[in-house]
Amino acid sequence: VQLVESGGALVQPGGSLRLACVVSGIRLDYYAIGWFRQAPGKEPEGVACISSSDGTTHYADSVKGRFTISKDNPEDTLYLQMNSLKSEDTSVYYCATVGRGVVVSGLPQCPFDNWGQGTQVTVSS
Repeated sequence: VQLVESGGALVQPGGSLRLACVVSGIRLDYYAIGWFRQAPGKEPEGVACISSSDGTTHYADSVKGRFTISKDNPEDTLYLQMNSLKSEDTSVYYCATVGRGVVVSGLPQCPFDNWGQGTQVTVSS
């Protein structure tokens, strides 16, 4: 499985970004998938995940109402639309498949196993 994230950038507080993750080696209509983030010196924190079939989503409380996860199954691409960004959203964001892996804080419904190299999001004025 390969996951390649993109879209990270420096953005001002209140701004928006859309992250993308291109997946190869699996089909997104067969696998649940999601995002987690990790800031320097901190534990990984779950952000959002989406089911393989019916598109059920789960969000961490810290991003509910601001972030939206979606996917394009034919293109095997996962997205994370981030609005109303705050300085505390600054982190490296990772795309990851959901399986029997690591349970991260904020998103116990979605244990992550395979993940990509990450993309840096910095929210600062």
